[in-house]
Amino acid sequence: MSEKVVGLLVGREDTFPKPFLEVVDRKGGPHGVRAEMVLFGGAKLDEEPRYSVIVDRISHEVPYYRAHLKGEVLKGTVVVNDPFWWEADEKYFECVLARRLGVAVPKTVVLPNKSYISDINELSLRNLRYPLDWDGIIEYIGLPAILKPNTGGGWKDVFRVDSKEELLWAYDQTGSAAFGYRPKTMILQEFIKWQDYVRCICIGRTHVYPMRYDPTAPFHERYVIDRPIEGELRERAVHDATALVDALGYDMDTVEFAVRDGTLYAIDFLNPAPDFDSFSIKDEAFAWVLDRMSDLVIDYALGRARPPWRGEHRWWRFAR
Repeated sequence: MSEKVVGLLVGREDTFPKPFLEVVDRKGGPHGVRAEMVLFGGAKLDEEPRYSVIVDRISHEVPYYRAHLKGEVLKGTVVVNDPFWWEADEKYFECVLARRLGVAVPKTVVLPNKSYISDINELSLRNLRYPLDWDGIIEYIGLPAILKPNTGGGWKDVFRVDSKEELLWAYDQTGSAAFGYRPKTMILQEFIKWQDYVRCICIGRTHVYPMRYDPTAPFHERYVIDRPIEGELRERAVHDATALVDALGYDMDTVEFAVRDGTLYAIDFLNPAPDFDSFSIKDEAFAWVLDRMSDLVIDYALGRARPPWRGEHRWWRFAR
């Protein structure tokens, strides 16, 4: 029996990596599956892949990793999550998709960038309407509203705006040096004044762990564990979260719902490197994540499960 290696690609997170590797070793050992931290450096075209499965939790911040992972997929490695789709996925697209799936989302407008790199000039933008019809956009979205990047997560660069003046000021900031000299495409969304808030941890497109969540609390206190999600609210959250991650093909994700007047609005579901730290999601959810994630990667390593993207990419017929 040939050994199958599961690799973990991580950043600064502390509490997830060691327990995850240990659980995979314990559960996968009798089947010839073991786990280790990934070690990359200078990928060669003819280099044989070391890993049967790689769990990717950091390539969104390290572009070299993303480039290397794409090559590994073509060589036959299962990467969680698909690096090709993750790179293409954006919040505005997801909102359009959610509507097609029958999942409620806030009214949303994707906005042209406030500014561009120096090589872009007026001729490059001849197809853009200028000036923008801000009054029409505000009439459609309503105020207050949320201005946030079309890609990315972690509640970074998110503005709540309560007036046209605040919106224009916030929009101007997105083209400034404060955004790392890389102007961002932003979306403007209807603000959902929620009565309840649910965050679902999703593994393998079938396992969903809903938790009550307070996005206004300090980071380490946002998951509310003393009031579990139950009954119809739980059923609807699981149903809608499953529909979204299945359509997107994400094997690990978090899906957030703001609940207003009984309707669940999908607020954020582009989280393919979700928070797995034990100090934030707490002990019970952390144990659940370790159990489901270890089962998932062991099944992939042994060929007992089929990744969602296999056969979908046109180049897949050339892969191993």
